[in-house]
Amino acid sequence: MSSPRPPRAAAPGAPRRRLAPEANRSNALHPGAWWLWALGLATAASRTTNPLLIGLLIGVAGYVVAARRTAAPWARAYGAFVKIALFVIGIRLVFAVFLGSPIPGTHLIVTLPEVPLPDWARGVRIGGRVTAEGVVFALYDGVRLAGLLICVGAANALASPARLLKSLPGALYEAGVAVVVAMTFAPNLIADVQRLRAARRLRGRADRGVRGLLQVGLPVLEGALERSVALAAAMDARGFGRTAAVPARVRRTTAALTLGGLMGVCAGTYGLLTADGGTYGLPVLGAGLAAALGGLWLGGRRAVRTRYRPDVWGVRAWLVAGSGAAVAGLMIAASSYGVPELQPGVVPLVAPELPLWPAAAILLGLLPAFVAPVPPPAQAPAPRPSRAAAKEQSP
Repeated sequence: MSSPRPPRAAAPGAPRRRLAPEANRSNALHPGAWWLWALGLATAASRTTNPLLIGLLIGVAGYVVAARRTAAPWARAYGAFVKIALFVIGIRLVFAVFLGSPIPGTHLIVTLPEVPLPDWARGVRIGGRVTAEGVVFALYDGVRLAGLLICVGAANALASPARLLKSLPGALYEAGVAVVVAMTFAPNLIADVQRLRAARRLRGRADRGVRGLLQVGLPVLEGALERSVALAAAMDARGFGRTAAVPARVRRTTAALTLGGLMGVCAGTYGLLTADGGTYGLPVLGAGLAAALGGLWLGGRRAVRTRYRPDVWGVRAWLVAGSGAAVAGLMIAASSYGVPELQPGVVPLVAPELPLWPAAAILLGLLPAFVAPVPPPAQAPAPRPSRAAAKEQSP
């Protein structure tokens, strides 16, 4: 008599499978699409200080993460980025209160004792008047930085670092390995801390305070060292760092194209940001990008690695990346046309308003929650068979 199959837990996004299939190895979304989508949201967040718009961006990123996040360890990094963002807002407010703000104000909150400073520190103060305008300005600035961090955290939670490494060009393979290892270390560290704290609670031991932190930190450090040694051995066994022999003229051409392309990108970007460089900024930027891409293509000839089952950039990847690019482009256009609600004033102090069409543009970022493949549901643990069932199954 065959044993019953374990039940599968219902996926939280089961109704969305009508629009998107369940993710598998053949139709998984390209990790670069998630990063382009997140960078588009981050670009939109950098163009405004309106807390309502940035809160809407954070809500869009959080909804997509909740709808398309897997159960992998690196997918838990989103909560850590949210905590870091809240910490950044708190630090920005503390600096504004105790170190002052460049924004003048008339609504006095409190007057702190001011520390006298020498003449060479003129323009810097510690303590003094704390106004509502200065605090609100610091809050807007901190919320914008928090929005950028949360958008990057969304990309970390949705894109697989290993698959992203496979998609990098050969010239950036070594640098990509270093970045991916660094990005993977933090989620694994968080998972180790949570596991050890849960084990200490089950044993009736304290997991908080300085003593609990030290007793949890030592096993976490030991596990990180063991993981790094195992990773180094695996990379050495797979021949990491070996390069193919290329002619000297190819190496010189690669270096010239890469350095020249990067200088062209910097010069073109500077031209686009200044009022006098609008005529030459875009052509120089395009030429710099073309030269840099040519250098990367030539540099890839040194790589001797092969790709097993490379990820395919399909229609859904274009939709996900295009939604982020659309959000960024529309917010840049709104900033160029001078929509006043993007930069709410603090002198005089006014309440922020929600502009309609920039808010509608941000909602385009919700498209990945409906078109990206749905992560497979987690399997429920198999129930233990009863004694009667065990006797029937035994020969």
